[in-house]
Amino acid sequence: MSGQTASIRTIALIGMDGHIVNVETSVANGVVSFTLVGLPDASLRESKDRVRSALSACGLGLPNQRVTVNLSPAGLPKSGSGFDLAIALSVLLASGQIPPDAVVDTLFLGELGLDGSLRPPPGLLAAVIGAARGGTTDIVVPAASVAQAALVPGVSVHGYEHLADLVESVGGIAQRSGSVGFSHPSEGECDHYTSSAQCPSLLDLSDVRGQSYARTGLEIAAAGGHHIMLIGEPGAGKTMLARALPTILPPLDTDTSLTTTALHCLAQAWSAEDGLITQPPIEAPHHSASMPALVGGGQSVGRPGAISLAHGGVLFLDEAAEFAPSVMDALREPLENGVMTIHRSRATVTFPASFQLVLATNPCPCGNRNSKHARCTCTSMQQRRYLSRLSGPLLDRVDIQLNVSRPTAGDFAMDTGETSACVRERVEEARQRQRRRFEGTPWRLNREVPGSVLRRDFMPDEAIACAMSRAVDCGSLSMRGADKVLRVAWTIADLAGHNHPTMNDFTMAYSLRTGEDYDDPPTAR
Repeated sequence: MSGQTASIRTIALIGMDGHIVNVETSVANGVVSFTLVGLPDASLRESKDRVRSALSACGLGLPNQRVTVNLSPAGLPKSGSGFDLAIALSVLLASGQIPPDAVVDTLFLGELGLDGSLRPPPGLLAAVIGAARGGTTDIVVPAASVAQAALVPGVSVHGYEHLADLVESVGGIAQRSGSVGFSHPSEGECDHYTSSAQCPSLLDLSDVRGQSYARTGLEIAAAGGHHIMLIGEPGAGKTMLARALPTILPPLDTDTSLTTTALHCLAQAWSAEDGLITQPPIEAPHHSASMPALVGGGQSVGRPGAISLAHGGVLFLDEAAEFAPSVMDALREPLENGVMTIHRSRATVTFPASFQLVLATNPCPCGNRNSKHARCTCTSMQQRRYLSRLSGPLLDRVDIQLNVSRPTAGDFAMDTGETSACVRERVEEARQRQRRRFEGTPWRLNREVPGSVLRRDFMPDEAIACAMSRAVDCGSLSMRGADKVLRVAWTIADLAGHNHPTMNDFTMAYSLRTGEDYDDPPTAR
């Protein structure tokens, strides 16, 4: 046999974007060799040894000829072990060990064990999503991944436990007995994956004693998807408030749930046993976290960071002033655009990163500034230097600022407040009003509406417009800050059932934005 060629389709992931790759194999006379080309990385080059061993375990093997495998398009960076199955089948097809029409219009994803077993590769769910967006409807995956791959709509999924099972099902001959052919997910398996396997949070909003004003601000933030900053002394309950926020957020919609799960799968922070992520996640990286840990990238440009893992949920940065300023400023792009773009020499990748930011910080290094319980030992210079680590452009993107005081003994003696379930009902109703108002537009939450559209189409009345102008003129609000006050005012109106924000709604939004007293509106300046 001379000059035989074959092609098998698989997919390469660049971030969350899937690119169809044709695994082209040529078997020709010449020096016996097995060459892999097409810009593979180190982990992919190792697939030659895995393929050789797997074929041998199935009673098959590489032809005693010159075998060249090209991953096309050749200029696209490729990495990972998910190419193993496609490479093995392409070799078998080119060498005539399986019929030429057996694998037409099918895409193959899977890592090969040395014994020929099929194993799920990292990021399989993201790869299947990418394949579906590329128009693929028929996909073969390891049997262990059938249920999670079947979560992607519009895709017919087939699963195999062993390479020999696949070879026999397409008309080839392999040495493994007890072939099980392909499998489809059973109804029970699908039910497992379409329900959240995440443990419900043990922290309920009712566990937060006192803090009525902070609880109100948290509810407003949840209803409109607004970013929030909590400032207060140690022990004031900032962390409890932040960790209670996901419990008052509505469940994720289908698309967001699938995307969030795929991101966690790509970061290897999720396993099939965890089930589909249906509840808003919360990510709380330590203040020592590096830039790649927060935004993604690192040695592998395709790995999402904490801000992408928080997609659809909450990114909580405790002790925000302790984070490196460069790391904090990296949040500015995703806060504005809802995506994180990482530029590297090899590739540029984009990850979804639509989250609610919660910053928590002490007012000074010792934490006791303005405290009624302890004396502050910081100088005025130390206080200014501490909070200046949070840049003005970043803080300008925060919608709500809450000053949190340490609860008193009387607060602990009080009955518990409303539960998260009760608050979540109001949040869902407010979000429904927003969806109705923005029907036919790409926006669903008040937070997402561009400022220009907000001022043009959703300016409540002249009195509020004049109040905003005065606040901007006297320097208490920037133009971006004025837009954010207007967004928060709409959210307050949605929670109250108002058709349009009232002056009281605007006044409260202004107070939440600036951190000033509730009854100090801009008209008093």
